[in-house]
Amino acid sequence: MKVSLPLPDSKKLTVTYRVEPGCLGPEGKNKIVDFCQFAQKELAPLDADYVHWNIVPREDKSLPEMQYNVVGKKMNHTQAEKYLAHFDKSLDEFESHLCEKLAVLIDEFMGH
Repeated sequence: MKVSLPLPDSKKLTVTYRVEPGCLGPEGKNKIVDFCQFAQKELAPLDADYVHWNIVPREDKSLPEMQYNVVGKKMNHTQAEKYLAHFDKSLDEFESHLCEKLAVLIDEFMGH
């Protein structure tokens, strides 16, 4: 199946990534909201043809660190993997790339 890009926003994969305040150091709880806004802006163009990013503080530990939704419906790991396969992407590589990018953004934000 050939998918024409960019997808309309309603069909994009929404990736919610919940950032732990502790990853910003001992004062992380005071910086986490600003960091999430910074990361949201920086990640917006990444895979923007088929992904919408939602970078938020992880305030509820019972919620997963990463969550996938399409058309307002939660997707499990297997469903997200199938979705990304339409774009010749691997979910493991996708997640790994996101984590690497976030590590760089944390360094930038913290001024390292």
